[in-house]
Amino acid sequence: MFGFFLISYFIYIAIKSKIALQMLQQNFYNESNRYLKWSIKNKYKSYITIDLLGFFVVLIIYFLEKPTFSYLLFFIFYASISYITIKKNKQEQVKKPLKITFRIKRLIFTESLLFVILLIFIWQNFNSYYLWFYYLILISLASLIYVVVYLAYVINLPIEKLTYLKYKRRAKRKLEIMKIPTVGITGSYGKTSSKNILADILSVKYRAFPSPTNLNTPLGLMLTVNNYLDKFEQIFIPEMAACITGEIKRICDFIKPTYGIITNIGLAHLETFKTEENIQKTKFELIEALPNNGIGILNKDDPKQVAYKIKNDCQIKWIGIENKDVDLYAQNIDYNSKGMTFDAVFTKDNKTVSFETKLLGIPNVYNILAALLVSQSFNLTYEEMQRGVKNIKPITHRLELKRVGDLNIIDDAYNSNPVGSKMALEVLKIMPGKKIVVTPGMIELKDKQYELNKLFGEYIADVADYVILVGEKQTKPIYDGLMAKDYHKKQISIVNDVKLAFPIINKIKDKETFVLLENDLPDLFNE
Repeated sequence: MFGFFLISYFIYIAIKSKIALQMLQQNFYNESNRYLKWSIKNKYKSYITIDLLGFFVVLIIYFLEKPTFSYLLFFIFYASISYITIKKNKQEQVKKPLKITFRIKRLIFTESLLFVILLIFIWQNFNSYYLWFYYLILISLASLIYVVVYLAYVINLPIEKLTYLKYKRRAKRKLEIMKIPTVGITGSYGKTSSKNILADILSVKYRAFPSPTNLNTPLGLMLTVNNYLDKFEQIFIPEMAACITGEIKRICDFIKPTYGIITNIGLAHLETFKTEENIQKTKFELIEALPNNGIGILNKDDPKQVAYKIKNDCQIKWIGIENKDVDLYAQNIDYNSKGMTFDAVFTKDNKTVSFETKLLGIPNVYNILAALLVSQSFNLTYEEMQRGVKNIKPITHRLELKRVGDLNIIDDAYNSNPVGSKMALEVLKIMPGKKIVVTPGMIELKDKQYELNKLFGEYIADVADYVILVGEKQTKPIYDGLMAKDYHKKQISIVNDVKLAFPIINKIKDKETFVLLENDLPDLFNE
């Protein structure tokens, strides 16, 4: 009977564990203790929750000393809070749901095993006199489920290490057999855009394979090589991400890139990198891993790229827009609601070529320039480059212009940053009609977060007719920036969920309205 009435308890454990695992996954499996820091910082989501009322249930059970009643009370309590939690979760927008990977399955198995061991212990030593004590243990574990998930993570670390080494050996061996040129792409921002742009241009002449979306960590790229890289591919384009120093080097150890592109060096993941110097050093791990006959593509308009002393003798080629002392620069940039046109000047050939693309924004001009230099190394003609650039597909959530009903949406929802957000506002500025900005601001900027978001608010004030801020605490610096420019309070709305912005937009829109969606934070930043 005791076991039967635990059904509602384990339903609740399953619900709460799923949320905890989702947060562990979004915190990069506790890289640099991100998951632990998040759970402590967000204690009202993780520890101080409705299930703490269970301790009052234990008190009632202790004093009444009626086993049958206690079974029923315990069942009703967890059935009730399970219902409340499910209802609450349905109301919240899940932006990045839990992905049931093999690693998550292993964690679920380990966590389940911990509970099975506990139940076996209780069953073998069951005594109704200690019923209150059993309930106390069970309720404590439910309240500390984020700790239980962390314990399962720690127990699994040796298994994950062995899994990592196995995937690495397989990926390394496969690449050695295939012997295809590899173009590694890294940077603080714009990696995915740069990767897709290069793949689209090279695909005019070759079978170019860009790594799948967000599989940009060491393990993710091992899975990419082992499971997705086809033997008929001619060029591999892996996107390389990092949150800590040495991570790009770990990727390059088995990828062995022939070419390398650094999009830019900014302040992304400053909380885990600790310093700007660490970010700079980590991005250049790609260039320093290239062979002597390799080619690195760098941006001369980026001071952090120019200032770095490269410890490699490989060939370096430079792009620019402001700086003309480069191998390739862009001029006469013009863009509208349908895309962009610009001229690319190949300085060594003294050749100017005109390009048109559906993409928007200066960051994408830099990405195209870098791709053109790589394409030149693969012997694409200027005509093939023009065709490739014209055929570039818009990149999802990265200054993606789309029509939704009677609204024009500039979707820049992926991982906003100080440079990209300003560029997005410049794109919005040239659009006709009413201009609306929807944003939760920028994150992971450490001690510069307030300052840079406040500055972002000042930029918004110069462009937008209306502003919708997502998350009152998160967007306080943006609000302060708007107030610093005497922006009218009646033109500002604050919501706790981005989906609540659209009823407001529908009330205030004009015949021609452009909405900039600048950043969409994952669930762990929900207020």
